[in-house]
Amino acid sequence: MKPCRLHIVGASGSGTSTLGRAVAGAWSVPFHDSDDYYWQPTEPPYTARRDVAERLDLVERMFLPRQAWVLSGSVMGWGEPFAASFDQVVFLHLDPATRLARLHRREALRIGTAAIAPGGTHHQSYTDFMAWAASYDDPAFTGRSLRRHEAWLAALGVPVLRLAGDRPTEALVAEIDGK
Repeated sequence: MKPCRLHIVGASGSGTSTLGRAVAGAWSVPFHDSDDYYWQPTEPPYTARRDVAERLDLVERMFLPRQAWVLSGSVMGWGEPFAASFDQVVFLHLDPATRLARLHRREALRIGTAAIAPGGTHHQSYTDFMAWAASYDDPAFTGRSLRRHEAWLAALGVPVLRLAGDRPTEALVAEIDGK
């Protein structure tokens, strides 16, 4: 695959951001993460959503007109106006236990082990986030889920490359590049 407008999607903790940065670096194209458009910059982060119109305006101004870029994360439910711009989509899947372990490690590093422990200043938000992330593989979950992602991907009309997120990043980049 030559550099293009690539969207990498998957559950939280599946490795979409890591893979997106690696592909963008290999291609020497801009990398963007959907969270940077979805969420307002706050401290602590991820507490205030941007208005959909503002998200779309930022996407349009920041990267959409370029010939090639990599966007990681989910835009399902708000990014449909620009989804037709995707040349290719990579769907990264990872078993739930590995995903949740990755997320726990990430949150412990980002926020602090003591802060997410029972009684910690961020324990409740951490617990809520982990419960939300664990729901991804539940077919009855109405939020961002594997079932909803599959339906969204089927409706896109864009080629989808499915990759297992438990492989080394370099191997995934090589498979995307067709090396």
